[in-house]
Amino acid sequence: MKSSIATETDLVLIGGGHSHVIAIKNFAMNPMPGVRLTLITDVYHTPYSGMLPGYVAGLYTFDQCHIDLHPLAKFAGARIFVDRAIGLNLEKNQVICANRPPVTFDVLSIDIGSTPASLTVPGAREYSIPVKPISKFLTYWHQITATVAQLPEQKICIGIVGGGVGGVELAFAVQSHLHNIYQNARQPTNNLELHLFHRGTRLLPGRHRWVGKQVEKILKSRGVVLHLEENVTGVKSKDGQDSDFATDARMSERKILDFAPKIIECNSGLQIECDILFWVTQASAAPWLQTAGLATDASGFILVNDKLQSISHPQVFAAGDVATMVNHSRPKAGVFAVRQGKPLLENLQRALQRKPLKSFIPQKKFLILIGTGDQRAIASRGQIGFGPYSLLWRWKDHIDRKFMDKFTNLKMEGRSYPSSGKGRNRKDSEIMHCAGCGAKVGSKVLEKVLHRIQQQTHRDDILIGLNTPDDAAVVRVPTDKVMVQTIDYFPALVDDPYLLGKIATNHCLSDLFAMGATPQSALAIATIPYASSTQQENDLYQLLLGATEILNQAGAVLMGGHTTEGAELAFGLTCNGLAFSEKLLYNSGMQSGDVLILTKALGTGVLFAADMRLRAKGRWIESAIKSMLVSNQNAAKLLLEYGATACTDVTGFGLVGHLLEMVKASQVAVELEMEAISVLPGVAEILQQGIFSSLYPENLRISASIQNSEQVSTHVLYPLLFDPQTSGGLLATVPAESASACLQALQQEYSESRIIGRVLTKSEVSRGEWHSPYEVIFVRGT
Repeated sequence: MKSSIATETDLVLIGGGHSHVIAIKNFAMNPMPGVRLTLITDVYHTPYSGMLPGYVAGLYTFDQCHIDLHPLAKFAGARIFVDRAIGLNLEKNQVICANRPPVTFDVLSIDIGSTPASLTVPGAREYSIPVKPISKFLTYWHQITATVAQLPEQKICIGIVGGGVGGVELAFAVQSHLHNIYQNARQPTNNLELHLFHRGTRLLPGRHRWVGKQVEKILKSRGVVLHLEENVTGVKSKDGQDSDFATDARMSERKILDFAPKIIECNSGLQIECDILFWVTQASAAPWLQTAGLATDASGFILVNDKLQSISHPQVFAAGDVATMVNHSRPKAGVFAVRQGKPLLENLQRALQRKPLKSFIPQKKFLILIGTGDQRAIASRGQIGFGPYSLLWRWKDHIDRKFMDKFTNLKMEGRSYPSSGKGRNRKDSEIMHCAGCGAKVGSKVLEKVLHRIQQQTHRDDILIGLNTPDDAAVVRVPTDKVMVQTIDYFPALVDDPYLLGKIATNHCLSDLFAMGATPQSALAIATIPYASSTQQENDLYQLLLGATEILNQAGAVLMGGHTTEGAELAFGLTCNGLAFSEKLLYNSGMQSGDVLILTKALGTGVLFAADMRLRAKGRWIESAIKSMLVSNQNAAKLLLEYGATACTDVTGFGLVGHLLEMVKASQVAVELEMEAISVLPGVAEILQQGIFSSLYPENLRISASIQNSEQVSTHVLYPLLFDPQTSGGLLATVPAESASACLQALQQEYSESRIIGRVLTKSEVSRGEWHSPYEVIFVRGT
């Protein structure tokens, strides 16, 4: 018997804007028992607007001006679902996402900022780069700076449409960064021609006239060409060729940026030819907010009352740029979003507790510090303005860094989360949950979930499965084939049950692929955290949906399984596969002269060990998840096609552990090339911090199998040889004559595939470099 606190309500946040990151941090300081917090975001790293111009100017690194949402969410005991919200079902209280099942909420908060306004100017959508969303803009900016650095002798013309704060700061930042590149390359700075277009009579129309005039004076002194009272009416390609920025899809996928000349046309008849055009005019809200039925203003921003609560749907709150306060309309500025964070969380918690909400009235006057890209800044508040001064930049820099410090160097030590039951102290009055069969998830929950699961694959050899309420599944095995079985089960290493279902299923199926078997069926075993029956139903549904999607892709079906309640989410599968006995792949087939191929990068064990300590960056975890979601099925087919002699999958025992099984079974010696092994991003940095998986010490015991372990153990990546992998790659040997073609074919889908070693011949072993002719691993590349 053990007790736990069951979650009863779901607080869901969409977006990692300034208000939400502050709310999440404050929630970590004061979590609510029985409340499960979930963050839905389409990016792991959210930019801090106050430092973005400095980043574009080259004054900050990426990490200095981006908040890493992954460790922040983990610090707060929150789940993080990385996906794009595309709609709401306000009758069912669900968030509709682009690539995962709907997420149910009791109370919802939205802080997704703004999106590019509908570009009605002919050609603007096709030929310009919107500054929002920031992540896409930064992708292009990185390509521009890289291109200029490679070809600094070439001239480039850049246009910026929009003379507000955003456009002005972008002009300062772009010019400063590119001028720095030219100077370092000993090229003239006038290789850059910069134009700023603004329909108004003066820049910064929302600020005091002096500030606009001062900015205008500085820009002109730096050679920026200003086009005031010029309304851009069209953009077209100079040579009539297709634009490099034709669609959002191409923007997100394009790898190389070409400077295709384009013509900016103004209502006065002015025409300017530019290579790159940035669009920084007023943005609007995501269209799906209005489509969902929320009350919005004319630009689509959510209308909220003084409590930051939707005026049409009391279960929905909004803050930051995406919200418009009905009684206190303010400019879309980061300063307001930051100050809304604390009152937003307080009202979210009050709403969950059914307490009266508190009003929040934003200030009318606010200070802005406009960076001029050269480590100086202009200050403006009301009718007061002065600068640019380096002292003001240092002040701004101090304020910004102090804000960012709140979200860095977070530590898990001493944290307690009363909303979850993961092995923490509990009071006697809390619910005591049974063990044994009493720990099963309720039959009604299970029945509802199974009814919702729609399997795309149907097999004639499954005689009794999910559709038949019998005590066990029944399968038919063809007389000319054998059945291959495997089982695996482990606690969740990601917060999203849908992702866990996919990753765990890939992991379990890999044993079948490594044996050369074709998946047929599977039985699931799941542990669902203590929660209300509705929440358990949603979690189990998402878990099994992820699993069945992967099974269906492999041509297999889910036949049934077993569920229990527990302190934390866990999942596993028993998988069945069919194969011709004479075509099975074994560990024992390695032949002298064979080449050793590994199909995936290593490092998931160390990355998630660091993740538990809040030491892994979100983009590192993103890369690891992307790798774990790749099935080994096609890799196995290719390896068989090219005559693989032996195969296994690299999982819990690490590369050396699984390789040693092959070496012993085949009675051969192997030479590994350390430098050839592909490594996931962030692994080297984490290993240098001395962070390892909990299974690493046990795996390290087999280091005696490495003949020259004393010499290679000082290599920074040496511990990676013993790192346990989740949904790792296949490790196989192929004949030397087909290795190159095999690798080339693999890399079409498995880009991290590498030849990492070879099986030694008898003559190489007999040279006496090794103490034993068999069961020896020798590592090179140190």
